[in-house]
Amino acid sequence: MSPLDGIEIAWATQMACLFEVNAEKPGNVSRRAEFHDTRFEDFVTSAVAIGPAFQDAALATVGETVLRAVRDTRRFVCTNTNLGIILLLAPLAKAAGVGAGEGLRVAVAEVLAGLTAADSDKVYTAIRLAAPSGLGTVERYDVSADTVDATLLHAMALAQDRDSVAREFVTQFEITFGLGYETLRRTWEEGCTFSDAIVHTFLTVLAEVPDTLIARKGGRATAEAISRRAEDVLAAGGSLSSRGREELLRLDRELRDDSHRLNPGTTADLVAASIFVFLTEGGMLGNVSDLVARR
Repeated sequence: MSPLDGIEIAWATQMACLFEVNAEKPGNVSRRAEFHDTRFEDFVTSAVAIGPAFQDAALATVGETVLRAVRDTRRFVCTNTNLGIILLLAPLAKAAGVGAGEGLRVAVAEVLAGLTAADSDKVYTAIRLAAPSGLGTVERYDVSADTVDATLLHAMALAQDRDSVAREFVTQFEITFGLGYETLRRTWEEGCTFSDAIVHTFLTVLAEVPDTLIARKGGRATAEAISRRAEDVLAAGGSLSSRGREELLRLDRELRDDSHRLNPGTTADLVAASIFVFLTEGGMLGNVSDLVARR
């Protein structure tokens, strides 16, 4: 793919975030479903806030983009709305700005291979600033460390078993490209509305990849049980049939409580990254009006 300019990258980033939060995915914040401490407007504001950082992503390091985007978000929003999305989109955005004849995933692999310990320091600072829930502590390279003597890729490798975002760094975005983007593209090409395609993609990823935010808060067994429920909803048709939509509403009710313990937030982050790929490598950035028209 040819390199995108900074404005195109910022547009793709912001639109990916906006399309993701507007889709009514079970257990997540959307226009008609909010958390007591996080509103739909918080996510919309966050999508706008990160635009300037991502406009410069091709020229900045991944760590610089992540830290700037988190800081800009915190200027307007007082809760963590987008750390996972920023972590996923930063290397994708840099790769989109560099371009590669072999495609975006090859460009991303090159970006990931060039990550440094300086990237780790900036990303750890961003994580502490965003203050995501359910992190816990680890023996090596805990986010509370003042300095990190490992490259960001190495730090992510150590976290990959407990965090799907970290695993994407190690696998050159296997879930994003191989499952999320492919499902989104196929569902859209089959004639579905874009919102339905996003929800279908969300369910597909959730069914195959137990949500690691849920696992951190409620345990691996709980996350796996929710993945099986997502499989059930897909088997009923998911967002693409009337029976499936009934099951989707039932799953949404099951996932909601005051503590957000069952919020599939990491799955939503992976879907946002998949939308970014759909817009950029998938060639839909110039056809956003089609996505909006068929919704």
